[in-house]
Amino acid sequence: MDKPLAGIAVLSCEVQIAGPYCTMMLGDQGADVVKVEQPGTGDVARNVAPILTGEQGEQRSGYFLRFNRNKRSLTLNLKSDGGREVFRELARDVDVVVENFRPGLLDELGLGYDELSRENPRLVYAGISGFGSMAGFDGPFSRRPAYDIVAQAMGGVMNTCGQAGGPPTWAGTALGDVVTGMNAAHAIALALFQRERTGRGQRLDVAMYDTIVALSERAMTTYSLTGRVLERGREPFMSPWGPFQCSDGWVALVIATERDWERFCGAIERPDLVGREGTSSGPERASSMPGWLGEELDSWFGARTKAEVVGTLLSVGVPIGPVQDAKEIFECPHVAARELLVDVPDPVLGSVRLVGSPVKLSGSPEPVTGPAPLLGEHTGEILRGRLGYSEERIARLREEGVV
Repeated sequence: MDKPLAGIAVLSCEVQIAGPYCTMMLGDQGADVVKVEQPGTGDVARNVAPILTGEQGEQRSGYFLRFNRNKRSLTLNLKSDGGREVFRELARDVDVVVENFRPGLLDELGLGYDELSRENPRLVYAGISGFGSMAGFDGPFSRRPAYDIVAQAMGGVMNTCGQAGGPPTWAGTALGDVVTGMNAAHAIALALFQRERTGRGQRLDVAMYDTIVALSERAMTTYSLTGRVLERGREPFMSPWGPFQCSDGWVALVIATERDWERFCGAIERPDLVGREGTSSGPERASSMPGWLGEELDSWFGARTKAEVVGTLLSVGVPIGPVQDAKEIFECPHVAARELLVDVPDPVLGSVRLVGSPVKLSGSPEPVTGPAPLLGEHTGEILRGRLGYSEERIARLREEGVV
């Protein structure tokens, strides 16, 4: 049985995380992803720590491995006339182009959507950037450079992460990159589906800033409806909410309904808290948490282990879980049952265990787990197989510095 995206050809000009994460998702589901890289240097992510060393002394970036499995690497100098011509030839027959270079760079090189779609009207062209780049949706920030932390700061996530009275806090994972990559993969799937109906491709514009604002929808909606700006570490609507410290670590829970509050109070053997002044609703309890109610609950949690707390509250149906680090997740039996960690072969390190696809499809095979490519590993293979170039022509392109 074919994978969902088997037969879909993707040509990607990608660096760092957002673009590579998008195409990794496509490759996981069977797309043939060709990663276009600068000869000699490649994706800058190839040189980012942690740097691991194989048995023969070869070095490999663990950072690069995170986002680049299931791809083929083609080195191509897009600054040269010959390199741009090879790219245009490849783009005539692919289904998807993905790029997250500086906004406008490929247009300046004559490799933007308008140019490529003239010869390939079925092309789906996904541009990923910090602030968006599609004509008609230009804003004052459109040409700004951006990293994930910038998007998290400007989009509202950092403002609501962290403890009350503390500084704005990065979320601890590259949401601006990873979720933007996910959004781009989602948009590509939509465009391919629509192409089946219309016969035409389209341009897609996916921005990190937009993604983070979308992830901040609760804070945005609260402000829209009430005029209130949510504060770090102070939940105004639901309570108890958040991490609580136990004798050996932390747990996290939220009491979202009055029924859950009754169950919680019964489990901690404090039925007297139900209906008590200051506890009759989520907002009332939230107002009481900085004072007496927070002290009562902190005392109960602090006198018990994580396992005791989780067992007690799960027994009455209260959603709760321990705060886990990477080691605990690696050893989690549920993660193993979900087959979420996959062993990916690697030409330098032999095998690496990475986070696999979070998507399970009953009607298709397991996602592909091919290795991340060495720089230029598939250049000859792609030029021969996709474009029918002879060995002599490929050798000439190498001599000219085109590939």
